[in-house]
Amino acid sequence: MISAFFIDRPKFAFVIAIVTTLVGILALGFLPVAEYPVISPPQVQVTAKYPGANAGVVAESVAA
Repeated sequence: MISAFFIDRPKFAFVIAIVTTLVGILALGFLPVAEYPVISPPQVQVTAKYPGANAGVVAESVAA
C-alpha cells in the first residue's frame, strides 16, 4: 500500500511534499491573470403563449 510506504519513510514523504509545494509556487508565475476577464452575463429568455391576453396579464400570471 502507498500509505505504508510513506509511513515507513517519513523523510521521503516530507521531501515529496516540499517538491510539490515548490512546483506549485513556480507554476503560479505561468498562470494567466486578467484584470477584466471576458465573461458573458447569464441570460434567461421566457416564452409563454397565452391567447387573448395582453402583456400585463401575462406578466401578472407569470410573476404570481
